[in-house]
Amino acid sequence: MWEGVPVIVSLILFFGLMSVVGMLEGMQIAFFYVAKLSEEERGSNTWANKTCDLLYNKRNGLNLPGFMIGRQLCVVSCFFIVARVTTQDIAEGETNVLGLPDPIQNFLKLGFQGALITTILASITWQLVAGAFPVAFLSTPITYILLVICLFLEGTGICNGAWVLAGIFKNAFGYQLDEVYIGTPEERRARGNKDDSQREIALPVETGFHGLPQFTDAPKSLRDLAESDPEVGNYLSSVANSMKAGGSAAPAVGAAASSYDDDEVEC
Repeated sequence: MWEGVPVIVSLILFFGLMSVVGMLEGMQIAFFYVAKLSEEERGSNTWANKTCDLLYNKRNGLNLPGFMIGRQLCVVSCFFIVARVTTQDIAEGETNVLGLPDPIQNFLKLGFQGALITTILASITWQLVAGAFPVAFLSTPITYILLVICLFLEGTGICNGAWVLAGIFKNAFGYQLDEVYIGTPEERRARGNKDDSQREIALPVETGFHGLPQFTDAPKSLRDLAESDPEVGNYLSSVANSMKAGGSAAPAVGAAASSYDDDEVEC
């Protein structure tokens, strides 16, 4: 640490800033996970709802990438101080740490031990917790406060060049929002979380639905229904089997209609 800074202050800075970096590391994991959840799935916690509202609903959704910019500025600032705390400077005439040989002491001066400690305590651990409990990670006032701080740092414009580069890549490679490919959380929930990506729609299925001819040309909603509803799937399979056997699909249709009538009578 810098000269004149007491050891107790160095310890407080170390653990305090490590906690801040850990929260920021976990927040990015939790934010991207919760972005794919519907509002009902996000729960009713006040702080979680305030965080999600600020993150996803303000500035047309730009606060999420804005947080990533401000988060990086905050992490770099914290690590600048943490690196000084973990750096070992042995002046001439002083004894090595724990009496270690000079080669080992020179190796420790490179800062690998500090990098290892910060990677475990201030990064991976927090990311694993946030990945397992993303909604709970958002349900604290600390998360909201750090989000506001990161958005303030992004608002200073220090790293506005990142927006320009991102725009260039977006236009060059034709990037689009995830909602274009998989839909919004509410849309995915309505269709049973089926992937409605353009790639899936464009890829032909070799055999159709259990051999049913031209099933790949059927509406996407019908194919989703056949995969999600066992009764619909079994019915279409019976039609396909009847056609393979050289018969007509009429008996299967009649059986299905009869079964439907029976269900109506039972009700």
